[in-house]
Amino acid sequence: MSTTPIAVPPAAPGSAPPTLLTGLWQRKLPHYPDTPTRAWYLFVVVITSISLYYQQIVAGSVGNQLIAYFHLTFRYFVGIFIVGAAFGAVASVVTGLLDRWGRANIVAYGMVICSLLTLFAVPACTTKEQYLITYSLVSIVEGAVLVATPALVRDFSPQLDRASAMGFWTLGPVLGALVTTEVANHTLDAHPDWQYAYRLCGAISVVIALLALVALRELNPALRDQIMVSLRDRALIEARARGLDVSKLERHQWRQMMHFDIVGSAFAISVFLAFFYTIISFLAVYMATNFGFTSAQANGLGNWYWIASAITLVATGVVSDRLKVRKPFMIFGSVVSIVGIYTFMGYTDKAGTDYYTFAAVLTLIAMGSGIVYATWMAGFTETVEKRNPAATAVGLAVWGGLLRTVVTLVLFGLLVVVTAAGTLVNYGPRLQTISTKYRDEIATIQTVGEDTLAALGKNPNDQAAQVNALVKLTRASASDVQTALSVNAKYPDELATLQAIDPQVLVKLMLNPNDQATAATAVGQVARKFNIPPDQAIARIAAAQKVPVDQLAVVSQVGPQLAAASAQLKAVGAIPADDLAYLSAHGKDVQQAKADSAKQWKRWWLICLIAQVVFLPFVFFMSGHWSPKKAAQDTAEHDAAVQRELATLNE
Repeated sequence: MSTTPIAVPPAAPGSAPPTLLTGLWQRKLPHYPDTPTRAWYLFVVVITSISLYYQQIVAGSVGNQLIAYFHLTFRYFVGIFIVGAAFGAVASVVTGLLDRWGRANIVAYGMVICSLLTLFAVPACTTKEQYLITYSLVSIVEGAVLVATPALVRDFSPQLDRASAMGFWTLGPVLGALVTTEVANHTLDAHPDWQYAYRLCGAISVVIALLALVALRELNPALRDQIMVSLRDRALIEARARGLDVSKLERHQWRQMMHFDIVGSAFAISVFLAFFYTIISFLAVYMATNFGFTSAQANGLGNWYWIASAITLVATGVVSDRLKVRKPFMIFGSVVSIVGIYTFMGYTDKAGTDYYTFAAVLTLIAMGSGIVYATWMAGFTETVEKRNPAATAVGLAVWGGLLRTVVTLVLFGLLVVVTAAGTLVNYGPRLQTISTKYRDEIATIQTVGEDTLAALGKNPNDQAAQVNALVKLTRASASDVQTALSVNAKYPDELATLQAIDPQVLVKLMLNPNDQATAATAVGQVARKFNIPPDQAIARIAAAQKVPVDQLAVVSQVGPQLAAASAQLKAVGAIPADDLAYLSAHGKDVQQAKADSAKQWKRWWLICLIAQVVFLPFVFFMSGHWSPKKAAQDTAEHDAAVQRELATLNE
């Protein structure tokens, strides 16, 4: 095969490269850039994507703080994500229509708007309605850039380097989530206010937005609307561009994209990512409500997932490009992820599962998902190019719109399936505080029963309620409790006198009333106890001896337990009325939710697993080879065809 260099044709008239100033709006490049410049543009796109997803995902890392600050119900909290996803879906579709404005402009100016919202508008919110509006605005920008950034990556990466490039692009959501969890893990303890997380994110993002505003460029439509298999196609692509009718290529793009191989595969990856989007938004909530992990611990677990995913995305892209196939990686990665989710399901109802077990399982899932996503993005753009390379942005708009629509449905489905999460999030934190502060008193309430305590609350002298409560607390018989209460009511002074005498002295005196020494000791103890003269002490002892012996025996047997039980009931009465009312109103619901939570989450993880199984058959409808050998043969044939066409053009 000839390797004679081909001169790059001169740029078309009026298509001068953008300068620093003109590049703020006119960003189109008249020539395909060389490798270092192309790598720089790809870097700007990737770092912009990371920043944007960081801004989108930061809400999940401070979810518990947002719920507490705005007094959100779990349904409202999830509703924020649902509304944001819905707006993002619309923005993704609209971006396909606005591609003529420039992909780089959409990314650069979108980042500026989004970063300013994150830095100033979101932290200034004081009501949940304000937060909903600003979050939705951020989601609109994210939905637009979701389409524009992979389109730029496709433009600057030939097919044979596509998986590597897309592997780096998919670092956007992954590293965005990693940065979010890592920052939260190291700052939440020192800065528990959610506003700090947003301001820090916004400050970082503004710097990156300025970089994108100044540095980001894109290809001229005549260049990007062609298929470039490898960098060896560059001269041919530029030669063709001079006579390319771009307007003809850009006709009926939406119609060309409405085919099963494109719509079906976009739907398939969207449902495949149901698990991914669940843990982005609710990992902290899930780990806190089901396993008692702190927000910092939950974000730490997220780090394991994101790091494993990031490494796998890049490594898979490189290997896939080397072998020139995508589909085998998608199937293999799906199987790995499915096995991981199945294992993860098994720990849902095991409350004692340790941190590192979850870390290992999440790492396995991340690796499988990373293998799938890097190769799917490459395979999808190649499937779009097979229909019409000029329709790349429209094809990605179809994917972006479907992805955000599916995310909306996934979040809504979570509300329907995991109803216990709402109860635990809405009422669990305050009940946990009450339960910790009044642990012993709540144990008393649970032993006695709310109905009995309610009766005593209405009438403290309700003897039936008193007996019922004391029987449950002391486990004595009802007759003994009634006898003791009767004796206490009838002989309070006499019992006080007897309690003033040492038990051993009292036993001796009862066995031998004529024992003068014992009697003198008893008189002395009573006199000291009540600070009275001996004659009054003798009178009190004489009165106490009139208490029936059998009744006194009952009092002696159950008296200490009754005293302790009475103290327990008195302590319950010290709980503030609003805390007691809150406990009464929501305690049973939270207990039931705790019992239901594991089962419901297990059902949800099963849905995520089934969604990944659904993905598998759609792989067979995408473009690309299964065999590395066949892919290499086709590449060699393509290179030969390129050389023949170039030779013809040079004649």
